[in-house]
Amino acid sequence: MAAPILSFENLGLSQGTHWLFRNIDIFVGERDRLALIGRNGAGKTTLLKLLGGQIEADEGTRSARPGARIIMLEQDPDVSAFKTLRDFALAGQYAPPAHEVEAIASQLGIDLSREAATASGGERRRAAIARALASEPDLLLLDEPTNHLDIAAIDWIEGWLGRYSGAFIVISHDRAFLTRLTRQTLWLDRGALRRNEIGFGGFEDWMEAIYAEETRAAEKLDAKLKLEAHWLQRGVTARRKRNQGRLAKLHEMRAQRAAMVGPQGVAKIAAASDDSKTKSVISAEHVTKNFGDRAIIRDFSLRIQRGDRIGIVGGNGAGKTTLLKLLTGELAPDSGSVTLARTLDMIFIDQQRSLMQPDKRVRDVLAEGGDWIDVRGVRKHVHGYLKDFLFDPSLAEAKVGTLSGGERSRLLFAREFARESNLLVLDEPTNDLDLETLDLLQEVIADYDGTVLIVSHDRDFLDRTVTVTLGLDGSGHVDVIVGGYADWVAKRQPRSAPKEKKAPVSAPPPKPASAKLSYKDQRDLDLLPRRIEELEAAIARDEDALHDPNLYARDPKKFDALTKAVEQARADKDAAEERWLELAEKAEGLTA
Repeated sequence: MAAPILSFENLGLSQGTHWLFRNIDIFVGERDRLALIGRNGAGKTTLLKLLGGQIEADEGTRSARPGARIIMLEQDPDVSAFKTLRDFALAGQYAPPAHEVEAIASQLGIDLSREAATASGGERRRAAIARALASEPDLLLLDEPTNHLDIAAIDWIEGWLGRYSGAFIVISHDRAFLTRLTRQTLWLDRGALRRNEIGFGGFEDWMEAIYAEETRAAEKLDAKLKLEAHWLQRGVTARRKRNQGRLAKLHEMRAQRAAMVGPQGVAKIAAASDDSKTKSVISAEHVTKNFGDRAIIRDFSLRIQRGDRIGIVGGNGAGKTTLLKLLTGELAPDSGSVTLARTLDMIFIDQQRSLMQPDKRVRDVLAEGGDWIDVRGVRKHVHGYLKDFLFDPSLAEAKVGTLSGGERSRLLFAREFARESNLLVLDEPTNDLDLETLDLLQEVIADYDGTVLIVSHDRDFLDRTVTVTLGLDGSGHVDVIVGGYADWVAKRQPRSAPKEKKAPVSAPPPKPASAKLSYKDQRDLDLLPRRIEELEAAIARDEDALHDPNLYARDPKKFDALTKAVEQARADKDAAEERWLELAEKAEGLTA
């Protein structure tokens, strides 16, 4: 067996008064394709920098093969010392050949003559990719390589890495990217690092097997330790099961929407009925928008109904942001009309996360310094609400500036989703998020009562969340496709000429009269979501009481009673979730 390109033995790094991780052994062999997985704040980027030699460890020995080229692609490359992006791309430890840098930059669609000081995040990222790939690396350390890139650039990088003869470690929230490229997984979890010789496609099953084993071991501990050490693991497992049911519901919504769409190539949704569930909230009629001589949006018509989840996709410069601004009334069309319902109450969450002030506490952001927050009309304790968004309740007193980028994004989601609204607009919401937070975001979107508009390059995220995809190819034409990103790609591939006629999207076959849920099953399917919410509220209330450090000494009987109540409520909630999932899958099978 060949010697590893890079290894680290007994790696340890302290963070303030505690160890971020310790006693970690890691090795990277030739042609390893490693996914590095972990929650925001677990230390993934820090570990990558330790492996790249950019920071020093407190403990351990780092060994690299003599002469090995180990290249790090950072999330936010620093170009401030360079006049142009070309100067930046041609610099670096290994001074890559100019012709290679230019060739890769051309494939990525980046003009390297751009002044570095005015370059966007996406332009800086493309220049850094050109420099890294042209340096003939033996090992690439990739930190969120797809952030700020459009789908065409992501596809190109996937192709390059697929042909690449060296090794790489990649941190990414892009499930499709990880699934296609990785063969091994490193999982950084609570200060420990696990390795499995499977790609990301097998990660979630492996994770759940580990959590199930830990849960069995935790049953031997006392109740208080179980509550404080394992609420996250149980929440992740239950969340994944609920999301499976929600995916079934999403497919049902798509089938219903398909019955309302006219022939393909006609970007028009049928007129709304008087039913409140299908009331039109945004109506665009023959909308055209030009910038100079270029048509950004051309003769676009669409009627968006209450409850629609609309995904907007396309390359950089194709007009996604322009279309979003037209649909939300921020930008007026050159011709045609956009009509918004008078009752729209919109929340807009942008890429910049600009509303988070670093000197404020988490409690200040969520509850204006208090203990309670109104969540769309329901009063919740700030500690319980933090758990809903995968935070440890102790972070209520933490300053926003101490949180990771992903944690700040999650905090912003927590604050904004608490507000009353009926239109949610998300512009690249998945940047800087870990996979668990992406699952949470999908859950929140699925449960949202209003309409959602999403601009995203995350193909898997769109496939899991949207009912209708608006695809822009840069010519001004907008495809209207029922389904997610994969459905848009599938519809585009057969098109050989712009005038080719498309077969209409047909409605799903009618359900046989005899194929239906029993009265009891249907009643459980309808009532269980409310029961689950009630149990979650009870759990949050009792857990908040258990966080009182003096409760056990002051009233041990009450502590025991609360502990038992929480355990029983969790068992009841798990049973309710399992029952609901079973019924949701059964109902989906009857409509298939």
